[in-house]
Amino acid sequence: RERERRRECVEWRGHLSFLTRRQSQPVGLQSHRRMKNDVEREEEGLLQKENRLAKSYESIGAASNFHCHDEEERKGDESNRRAKRTLWISLTICLFFMICEVVGGWWAQSLAIITDAAHLLTDFASMLISLFSLYLASRPASRRMSFGFQRAEVLGAFVSVFLIWIVTGILVYLAVMRIVNGEYEIEGSIMAITAGIGVCVNLVMGAMLYFGGHTHSHLGGGSHGHSHGGHGHEHGEEEEGHRHSHEGSESSSSGHTHEHSEQNINVRAAFIHVLGDLIQSVGVLVAALVIFFFPSWSVVDPICTLFFSIIVLFTTIYIMRDALVVLLEGRPSNIDFSLVFQSLGEIPGVQKVHDLRIWALTMDKVALSVHLEVAKDAKPQKILKAARSMLRNKFNVFESTVQIENYTTDKSDCEKCDPPEH
Repeated sequence: RERERRRECVEWRGHLSFLTRRQSQPVGLQSHRRMKNDVEREEEGLLQKENRLAKSYESIGAASNFHCHDEEERKGDESNRRAKRTLWISLTICLFFMICEVVGGWWAQSLAIITDAAHLLTDFASMLISLFSLYLASRPASRRMSFGFQRAEVLGAFVSVFLIWIVTGILVYLAVMRIVNGEYEIEGSIMAITAGIGVCVNLVMGAMLYFGGHTHSHLGGGSHGHSHGGHGHEHGEEEEGHRHSHEGSESSSSGHTHEHSEQNINVRAAFIHVLGDLIQSVGVLVAALVIFFFPSWSVVDPICTLFFSIIVLFTTIYIMRDALVVLLEGRPSNIDFSLVFQSLGEIPGVQKVHDLRIWALTMDKVALSVHLEVAKDAKPQKILKAARSMLRNKFNVFESTVQIENYTTDKSDCEKCDPPEH
């Protein structure tokens, strides 16, 4: 129809041009010129509208070819490759210096140096576990393991922290025995040299893990990114007379979102281990200098072992807490339950929100499921897409399942539909 109108405008333009050339009256000429200008403006408007329609059709065609798995898998693979490379380099440095510290600690008869070496041994074991977890997590999902092995890295971080607690407990016992017995001699110069090298090595390893382990995106409020256009995988169909038992509902399951992660969890665990090593190495260096200048103060060595063992416990307890939250399917601390609930209820057409479930699939991947009751005259697919887009872009939800239901007042007093109080 637009093209027919355009052809009519062209014909009128030619007709008016002919009349203009034949017109001898000045008034008639001005009238025809005004008509000619009107036709030209209308023709220009039609051309602009046709161009907009063409661009719209082109964008629709591009969106129909979009598949949201591609970008997510590419980013996940890139993040894992970077984490593996960082861990392998740190693992090599850790092994080399651990051997040096064992030799130096044995030579200097310093329990603090041996403590630092044992801590490095735990770091070495934890990095091996982390690498194994990353390789295991990269395996595809199966019918039995529908989420794949995403939580393998969480389990690896849990085991590595547990190991460091065991080693720390043993070293605390040895330090107490040294204080009680008081029979030991320490070479302050060798201890100081070894501790100084340890500070430098831990600084290098810490910088490598911190800057090398970060991905392009960031967790929580400091996040940035871009949303994925196009369509997702939406399944289901609209049902009339929906029962409260949720039969015949429309649902959409999506696991396709822009990932917002601070660091890979295993790189983060390794970084905190190295941070504890750095603090401990600084303390050992101070103790070594004290013993070097005041040999009678050798009791500083076991005291430093006790003090820095406590610091190690405090630096690892947060990783243990986060790992337990994931394994118990708790809500991540960076997601506000009330805000998600309120945002879903503010979507146009949504009458009621219930059965909202938020849990951590891994440290940096959030999963969510929810039921939305909508008005009868609402468009379920439109609400479905709005909910998925909001969850993905505003809350960085990795895996979301949204179930659309017809709103009914018969079950408005259902206690199971009420949100939890705490």
